[in-house]
Amino acid sequence: MKFSFDRDSMIKEIAIAQEIITNKSPISILSNILLEASKNTLTIKASDTSVNFITHIPVNVEEEGSTTIYCDKFMSILSSLPQGEIEFEQEDIKVTIRPVSKKIKFQLKSIAGDKFPEIASTGETFFEVSAKDFKEMISQTIFSVSEDGNRYFMTGVFFTKKEENLVMVATDGRRLSYIEKDVTNPVPDFPSSIVPVKILNCVLKNASDEGNILVSVIDKMIFIKFGNYEFSSLLLDGQFPNYQRVIPEKQSFHFKVYKNDLEEALKRTALMIDKKICRLLFKISPGVLKLISPESDIGTADEEIPCEYAGNEITLALNYRYIGDPLKVIKTDKVVFEFTEVMKAITLRSDPAADYFHIIMPMNFE
Repeated sequence: MKFSFDRDSMIKEIAIAQEIITNKSPISILSNILLEASKNTLTIKASDTSVNFITHIPVNVEEEGSTTIYCDKFMSILSSLPQGEIEFEQEDIKVTIRPVSKKIKFQLKSIAGDKFPEIASTGETFFEVSAKDFKEMISQTIFSVSEDGNRYFMTGVFFTKKEENLVMVATDGRRLSYIEKDVTNPVPDFPSSIVPVKILNCVLKNASDEGNILVSVIDKMIFIKFGNYEFSSLLLDGQFPNYQRVIPEKQSFHFKVYKNDLEEALKRTALMIDKKICRLLFKISPGVLKLISPESDIGTADEEIPCEYAGNEITLALNYRYIGDPLKVIKTDKVVFEFTEVMKAITLRSDPAADYFHIIMPMNFE
């Protein structure tokens, strides 16, 4: 096999392959990428057996063929080379990599392509979703997944169809994030699924905001295509919690604050918070929200910011991370907190309301 390619174009693709590969052993086939050169196109494949990546880029093919090489070392070599055209030549198990314009040569050992795990074929029933909408659905939910490996069915984002809308939900048992999109294109019925975070992060990082994303859910797998990229992943097994029971039907009180005021106050008061407990007190009174970090071995902090509130003074104990994470993705100037009692679910929304919201369970005061 022999072909030449543009260094910068290849680096971009190999960087994505590195995101997929988790095995870093140079003797494991799963630390390698599969390269297939044919008809002036190079197909690159990477897999960790549960999440897969395929891309196609134009190259100048002199001799067709396929092989696998150690991804991390290939990336290190490419990064060290000057910009411009690079030659790739394989003979038996030896691969030679050299820039056309310089007298530099690297040699890598390869593993035969037939040892690379077979990647499942793409789904058949694809539907189109606006890339901007799909990425927003991911960004509004992905931070709320559980990190508890014992509850693996909560370590992904629940993806389902509700009437003609698409819904994503994530929860770790103490908070919940929900978004429902009224999509332009018709969506066929598909099985409700729990999608691993890894493939969603790849979409969020690499998809453009322009155009559409193709999605297919079939045979316990999800397939996602955009541009020249194809991602696929096994879905998570298990029964996702009945999230609808957590969402309050009606809440009696609310207060509004400017998002930037709250974010800045949160950063300052969080400096004195015990990071193992993460407890922050919200003391709400007409016109004023006071953030208080409870006294610890290192000290305390408090800050007052203006708020819109008409009710009796009340204090809520909240995990400051559960406030800070959604604030990063809410786009409006103001946010609203809705609540009924100090120990019942609190809803954080944008103001004006959008197609997403976040539920936060209060903490005990001690």
